[in-house]
Amino acid sequence: MKNVFFALTIIFFIAACGNKSTNTSTDTAATPAANQSYGEEITPDAALTFNELLTKMDQADSLETKVTGTVESVCKKKGCWVNIVSDDGREMFVKFKDYGFFLPLDCEGRKVVMEGKAFREVTSVDELKHLAEDGGASEEEIGKITEPKEELKFMASGVILLGDNKQ
Repeated sequence: MKNVFFALTIIFFIAACGNKSTNTSTDTAATPAANQSYGEEITPDAALTFNELLTKMDQADSLETKVTGTVESVCKKKGCWVNIVSDDGREMFVKFKDYGFFLPLDCEGRKVVMEGKAFREVTSVDELKHLAEDGGASEEEIGKITEPKEELKFMASGVILLGDNKQ
């Protein structure tokens, strides 16, 4: 009985990102207003730039911080993750604490302030393929994923979308 419950729990967790229902705390279909907050309430004060965070992470395995950046891509199914990109193309994969909030599906190009924990982690081939599918990648692009990847990641407890339109 415990094995059945455990298996059902894992199946529910895996399927949750693919669930197309809307988050009750966020309308992911509508373009958010200026400085819309998600998750825990945070302020933009004392946030590092993404480039400053990258420099600090050269010397650390993890760091509790507040950071600003630009959303490059978002989960197209639910808004349950975003990818932040630096001016020189370095990336950071961002998930949201306890799967407790999501960002709008049309937030690409938006500036954000996020508070949480930055860390490095190796992502498996299966997870990379799942994320590529959720990001709208073609079957051909997904098929090219054959190696795990060490990534800079961020677990955000709160996010502010800045501005009232794409920057």
